[in-house]
Amino acid sequence: MKVKLKLAQVGMNMETATIVAWLRQPGEAFSKGEPLYEIETEKVTQEIEAPGDGRLLEILVAEDEDADVGQEVCVVDLEL
Repeated sequence: MKVKLKLAQVGMNMETATIVAWLRQPGEAFSKGEPLYEIETEKVTQEIEAPGDGRLLEILVAEDEDADVGQEVCVVDLEL
């Protein structure tokens, strides 16, 4: 199932984050719980985990770019 993943709010006051690194590239498979990308906020750097098994299809926010909470950051194909 094709899904657009959004930047989740990982801190109470978080409004934006910088995508520090993509840990998977388009076409690469991942398993639930594996880190997909890393974000940096004012207070912390954190890895964001895959919500399920699947494959990364497209990156919508490049490394070193800011994203707002709720903004679509990538497209994945999740297995059901």
